[in-house]
Amino acid sequence: MRAPLLLLTVFAAALTGMAHGQMKLSPKAAPGANDIRYFTAIDGLMDGNADVVLKETRQGRTVTAATLDVCYPVAKGSDRKDRFVANLAINGQTLTGATQSIGGKLPVTVKLTRKPAGDNFEFKGQISIGQTVTEVNSTDNSDLSEREFQESQTSDDGITPAPKDFTEVSPEAIGVRVKLEAAADFLKSLKGQDVEVSLSSLAVTCDVLRAGEQTITLSADPERAAGLIAKFKSVPGVVAAGWTTGILEMDRTIRFSATGWRDGDRLNKDKFAATITNVLAAAFSAKPATSAWNSANGKLKLTFKRPSELYPALDLTDTLEVTALVASEKPGGSDRLVLWVSSPAITTADETSGPALNLANDSSGDEEGAQKDDHGVVEAMTKEFKGQRWDADKSVWK
Repeated sequence: MRAPLLLLTVFAAALTGMAHGQMKLSPKAAPGANDIRYFTAIDGLMDGNADVVLKETRQGRTVTAATLDVCYPVAKGSDRKDRFVANLAINGQTLTGATQSIGGKLPVTVKLTRKPAGDNFEFKGQISIGQTVTEVNSTDNSDLSEREFQESQTSDDGITPAPKDFTEVSPEAIGVRVKLEAAADFLKSLKGQDVEVSLSSLAVTCDVLRAGEQTITLSADPERAAGLIAKFKSVPGVVAAGWTTGILEMDRTIRFSATGWRDGDRLNKDKFAATITNVLAAAFSAKPATSAWNSANGKLKLTFKRPSELYPALDLTDTLEVTALVASEKPGGSDRLVLWVSSPAITTADETSGPALNLANDSSGDEEGAQKDDHGVVEAMTKEFKGQRWDADKSVWK
């Protein structure tokens, strides 16, 4: 495999980068007490894509135990990772160990020489994965204390099991943290369901490999989100499930009374679509073209058309696409709703009869158009729905 070759090739350079900041002795360690130190952030390893942690247990200046943990791409440019963890035997300045990679099951051997260099350390030696051998030559490495290392590893999965409202999490966005060995079965169970899984959450990162847990993010109709979260919590291997950040942006969201906008317990989506369409058509000076609710994510997608003012003699047509989301203002239902409306995405085309002019829509032009055409849309929605805007400074509805 090329990955081990690349890993080992860069590991030498990496350990050179390791030189930068990882192995300082702890001057405050009590005599005879164990002192845990870490080397991390090895520069250059796998072109900077590998993640390395060398953990040492020391008594005074003597290393009594060491573990080398390396996570790296399985091949150059690949998003998939492999990893090995080797417990190293200590013989004076020599650190040696053997193991196999967790994913590829390739044999791994480590032989390093560790020497003090002032307050820092240098490492030389070889690391092999499969048939690939990397020469290691890394200088000027400093370390981290146990506390510093743990603080650097702290991460938040963003899952809120019971939010008080949808001001910090989004009503359609669900996060599910699942044990790594159960993640594939959980994802397969979502096939055929009315949900959208975020592609980026499928990446098995080094943090995921080390934690043994993966956070999957998905979107669902807000009216079904609570039921799905309750269901996910009972799935084998699921550690946590709840709402997370999503499409909702508070500066483009309004809050208003639910009176007149529900049929029983469900939203009157036909009435919402008609009302939002009318407000946007007036704001954009455009004619409605299409309107559709997405059953998987609960979003309303609208398109509008109008004559383009870019070059009137050509009779070009602007198509504006807008997404909207309506939900209760908090889980479990409320007498108030929230409505979010996106900025319009604008494309321009020649839709005249006969031969057409082929146009390449420029992204910068689209952004400028969106800013211009977006003026007053949220205020117009606020007026139509007799709603409130979010005060970001005070974190309250106004």
